[in-house]
Amino acid sequence: MSAPFTKMHGAGNDFVVFDGVTRPVVLTPEKIRRLADRHFGIGCDQVLVVERPTASGADFRYRIFNADGGEVEQCGNGARCFVCFVRDKRLTAKDEIAVETISGMIYPRLEPDGNVTVNMGVPRLDPAEVPFQAGMRENVYDLEVNGRKVSVTVLSMGNPHAVQVVPEVDNAPVNTQGPLIERHPRFPQRVNAGYMQVVDRGHIRLRVYERGAGETLACGSGACAAVVAGRQRGLLDDKVDVKLLGGTLRVSWAGEGQPVWMTGPAVTVFEGTIDLDRL
Repeated sequence: MSAPFTKMHGAGNDFVVFDGVTRPVVLTPEKIRRLADRHFGIGCDQVLVVERPTASGADFRYRIFNADGGEVEQCGNGARCFVCFVRDKRLTAKDEIAVETISGMIYPRLEPDGNVTVNMGVPRLDPAEVPFQAGMRENVYDLEVNGRKVSVTVLSMGNPHAVQVVPEVDNAPVNTQGPLIERHPRFPQRVNAGYMQVVDRGHIRLRVYERGAGETLACGSGACAAVVAGRQRGLLDDKVDVKLLGGTLRVSWAGEGQPVWMTGPAVTVFEGTIDLDRL
């Protein structure tokens, strides 16, 4: 089956996006892995599929598949690309849309300057909702990783995150320790491992080892999780610029019980057509 696609990125976190509204898109985990392969496929961190909604009040359904073929709950950079995609394809004329995800509704909004703001929802701080195996809720947990204790703040932004504060993010063990944290037995659904350097109360630097994708140039939900973690630890103000390898996002969080807001770019790189049956 020949299928049109759009290659997009949000601060370097890149996606292959399919329109599943006007035509069916059938993807198996094996096909997704081949699509995501940077040598034998198109190449991406995640594959995104736009579908008709099943939830009342939603404009679209948003499905996210990591490069390893697994479907996941949330992707903030993808959400920004999502609203630009449906506008560019004339699937909607709205500037703000209600989007159904596995973890609930999100509301990306196209700004006049071309950036996109997303209401990422209220962070979940109870370990059972992450999910994370812990006796009680704490701001910081000790996690044993390869015989060493690592201090992490654990929360869900619709998907699970474990954020640690490091003195210098350039030297953080993202690609050696990150895979061990991702598959740590206390995270039954695996986890995204974030490494945050606090520059000052309004600025952080961040690297993220993403569940099922490895280190990416940017992680939108990871940026939100890092700001929540920093606020929980008393290190950050309510508006923070998050500098990632691929660009900078602006994240705002007023505090517990309130939603996290994220603003950043969404860029179309190129469009094409691929025969999914030949993957």
